[in-house]
Amino acid sequence: MFSKRIGIDLGTANVLVYVVGRGIVMNEPSVVAISDDNRVDAVGTEAKEMLGRTPGNITACRPMRDGVIADYVVTEAMLRYFINKVCGTFRLFRPEVMVCVPTGVTSTERRAALDATVQAGARSAFLIEEPLAAAIGAGIPIAQPSGSMVIDVGGGTTGVAVISLGGVVVSKSVRVGGNKLDEAIANYIRKRHNLTIGERTAEEIKIKIGSAIEVTQDVQMEVRGRDLLAGLPKTIVVSTNEVVGAISQQLSEIINTVKYVLERTPPELSSDIVDKGIVLTGGGALLNNLDKMIQDVTQVSCYVAEDPLLCVAKGTGIALEHLDSYKKAVLGSR
Repeated sequence: MFSKRIGIDLGTANVLVYVVGRGIVMNEPSVVAISDDNRVDAVGTEAKEMLGRTPGNITACRPMRDGVIADYVVTEAMLRYFINKVCGTFRLFRPEVMVCVPTGVTSTERRAALDATVQAGARSAFLIEEPLAAAIGAGIPIAQPSGSMVIDVGGGTTGVAVISLGGVVVSKSVRVGGNKLDEAIANYIRKRHNLTIGERTAEEIKIKIGSAIEVTQDVQMEVRGRDLLAGLPKTIVVSTNEVVGAISQQLSEIINTVKYVLERTPPELSSDIVDKGIVLTGGGALLNNLDKMIQDVTQVSCYVAEDPLLCVAKGTGIALEHLDSYKKAVLGSR
């Protein structure tokens, strides 16, 4: 009763923290800067500013890869930082924490997430699948005997799920998300223009001029980086349709995952999905024309949820607040 209840969207790109009764209180990049003596120098926004700019004795890294924990010790330190920031360093009661994980994670990956959360200072820890949390956060009534389809495009993974009666009926996760799109853009510019750019620049290109399908009004953007041949700084111009070509392979993997789930959906639920449409959540949902691309391929209406970036964090907090109602959605607890 006296301890705080916290929902954490522990994403590959961002960590969002939802406190029951207060809503989303924190949204910071999941980046940690560590010095040579294994001391945490910075976490979140401050650490992201250091990416690609650190001196030799400091390393800025992302402890989450493809939606799961890649570096246990650093993830624990990052979780402790966020829990302490929300609850204060000195507290009488440890918080209850619910963390979301991608659909289809292994039992080892689940245990790692639960252990890291408890070690970081949680009294009890719960896990929920990302598409379920996204559906709850998007305001979909998942407890009803009716099918709903959610596509959650995160930084490291894309989870596609059909939900009915408070549980996942069919789901598949593919380890393609915003980070893989950034990598594809950086690789294209290196091969096509002999220019090396950092991940922050690639992300900026995706956000400013990126699109899932070709556009008639081609927008251009100046990009600065290091010339591979001369080794000197150089500026080039990149267009939207170039970016479309660069990320087409990654987007086709997402489309294939959507098709896989639709093919295995029971007919009764398929008719519900045709009526309601497909809901797109996650930061990747903000890529221009992604909803149109999915709609063209599946012939089912597709729309982006309100505040897609916040859906998973909201849903995680709501599920923790009404734990009895969402018992089916809980993957594991400790």
